[in-house]
Order: sequence, then structure tokens, then C-alpha cells
Amino acid sequence: MAQVNAKTLVTYFSATGNTERLAKTAAASLEADIFEIVPAQKYTTADLDWRNKKSRSTIECNDPSARPAIAEKIDLSGYDTVVVAFPIWWYNAPKIIYTFMESYDFTDKKVVLLCTSGGSGLGRTTDDLKKVTTSGARFLGGKKISPEAGADEIKKYFDTVLK
Repeated sequence: MAQVNAKTLVTYFSATGNTERLAKTAAASLEADIFEIVPAQKYTTADLDWRNKKSRSTIECNDPSARPAIAEKIDLSGYDTVVVAFPIWWYNAPKIIYTFMESYDFTDKKVVLLCTSGGSGLGRTTDDLKKVTTSGARFLGGKKISPEAGADEIKKYFDTVLK
């Protein structure tokens, strides 16, 4: 198993359920704990309308300083590896992921990004998140994976990046 003698946490933000499905499969496959990154102010369907330039998600994505509040916190001190799963919005992570990454000390932690997307890949996401994350974090990979991916596909990916 990939995380021998290590404690893994799968964290995720999901606005529509796709990333949640992927995160739950990943957590089961890795025998990891799971934590949902819940916004303090939940996103409505109107908030997620990427075609509307005045929708909340569009405004956040266009504002480099946007940091939506998170409803609950988690203690990361007992984890060696933190998987961060999220949808790709406008070729990048939603700003709530920036809030999450800036809110914790990832020193000496392995960080693996998983994303879902209707079309685009990670783009510059990994580099952008590295800039706002504790300098001692060890980013091991990032990958776009289908929300319908099976446990075997996910485990194979993690066996590769966590070896």
C-alpha cells in the first residue's frame, strides 16, 4: 500500500457532487480519513453560473485576493499526506482552496492535488497553490481524474506519486 506507516487525509471541496464522489473513492482506496471543505456561505446554482460575469464564482475567480471563508477547521497535525480534491474553475482551483491552503501549516507534509473538470486540466494550479502554501510542503503531484474513476485507477496513481 502506498502510505505505509503514514496517516493520510483526503480533503475536498465539491460544488456539484462530482468532486465529492472522487474524494470518497480516493479515501476508501487509500484507507484515509476524509474532510469536506465547506464554504461558510454555500454556493447556489446562480453562484456557479460561469456564463454570468456577475455570478459569485466568476467574481471570485477574477479577484486574486478573494478568499471565501470555510465553515469548519480540521487539525492536520496527525497527517503525513494531505490530498486536496477540487473542481477546476476557469483553469484554476476555486478560491476556497486558496483559503484552505493558506489556513494550515503544511510543513513536512506530502500534498497531492486531485481535480475534476469538464474540460480543462490543472493548468497553472499546482504552481499557484505552491505560492500560497507553507514553504515546507512537499507537492508530489496533481492530476485531473474523472469523478467516475474506480478505486483501482486511483490507487495506481497514488502508488506512483507516493512511492
